[in-house]
Amino acid sequence: MSKAPRAIRLDHPGQEEIVGDGAIRRGAVAILPESEPIDAAELVVAPAAKRGFSWGTLFVAGLSGFLALAAGVWIENTIAALMSQNPALGYAALVCAAVAALALLVMLARVLRDILRERKVEALRERATQALAGGTPDEGRAIAEELVGLYKGRAQTAQGRAALQEALPQLFAARDMLTVAERSLLVPLDEAAQAQIAIAARRVSLVTAVSPRALIDVAFVLVACARLLRSIAGIYAGRPGTLGLLRLARQVMNHLVLTGGIAAGDAVIQQVVGQGLAARLSAKLGEGVINGMLTARIGLAALAVCRPLPFVEARPPSLAEVAGDLASWRGSKDGEA
Repeated sequence: MSKAPRAIRLDHPGQEEIVGDGAIRRGAVAILPESEPIDAAELVVAPAAKRGFSWGTLFVAGLSGFLALAAGVWIENTIAALMSQNPALGYAALVCAAVAALALLVMLARVLRDILRERKVEALRERATQALAGGTPDEGRAIAEELVGLYKGRAQTAQGRAALQEALPQLFAARDMLTVAERSLLVPLDEAAQAQIAIAARRVSLVTAVSPRALIDVAFVLVACARLLRSIAGIYAGRPGTLGLLRLARQVMNHLVLTGGIAAGDAVIQQVVGQGLAARLSAKLGEGVINGMLTARIGLAALAVCRPLPFVEARPPSLAEVAGDLASWRGSKDGEA
C-alpha cells in the first residue's frame, strides 16, 4: 500500500538557523545564497607549461658544435698543408670543400622545407578539428583555401580543386566546407594511401613467411615500414628526407601508443588466432600473416598522422579493409575441408 502524499512546510517560525557562508537551514532543508554569475571573460585558462631544454638536448647541441668546429679546423689545416706542398692540390681541395659545403646547405634547406611542410599539415589538421567543433564560416573557408594551396602543384588534384573552389561560395558552414574539401581532394588520396598499405602488408607477409632467418625478417620489415611511411607522406604532403622520416616515425609511434595500436589488437587476434588459423598454418606462415597485419596497422597510423584533415564525412579505413585479404584464403580452405 502506497503512502498518502503529505505537504511539508518550510517556513515554520523559529526553525531557521544560519549555518555559515550565508546558508539558512530550515529543518532538514538548507537554502544556499545565490552566487553572482561568472563572466566567461574572467575565466583564464592557464597555459600549458612549455618544455625546456633537457640535458640530452644540451649534450647533442654541444657535441654537434664541437664536431663542427673540429671538422672546420681539420679542413682548414688540410687545405693549408696542401697549399704549402702543391698549390694545385690545395685549390683542388678548396673546390671540393666548397662543393661539399654547397651540397650540405642544399640538404639542410630540404630538411627544413620538409619539417616546415609537416608542421603546416599538423597545424592545418588542428585548425580543422577546432573548426569542426564550432568554427566560423570564415575559418572553414580559410582552411579549405589553404588545402587547395597545399595541392596546387599536383595535376591529379586539378579537378577536385576546381570543384571545391566552385562550391565554396555556396556554402555557409565550416563543417560543410570541410566536408566538400575532404570529398573533393582527400578521398582520392585516401584510396591511394590504402592501396600502398595493402601492397606493403602483402609484401611483408609473403617475404617473412618464406625467409629462413629471423634477422632477415626484422630487416625487411623495417625497410618496408620506412618505405611505407615515406610513400604515405608523399601522397599527402610530399616526400620527407631522412630527418623528416625519423620525425614522422616518432609521430606514428606516439599515435600507436596513444590509440593502443602498438599491440596486435583485437582485429589481429580474431583474424589470426580467434578464427582458428593458428591450428591450420605452420608457425612461419602465421608469423608472416601477423607481420603483414602489423605493417598495415603502422600504415593506418601514418595515414592518420599525415592526413591534413581529420575524417569529417569519410569513414576511417579499418584493418580488415587494407589487410583482410591476408587471411581471405581461409574461406577456401574451410570450403575444401
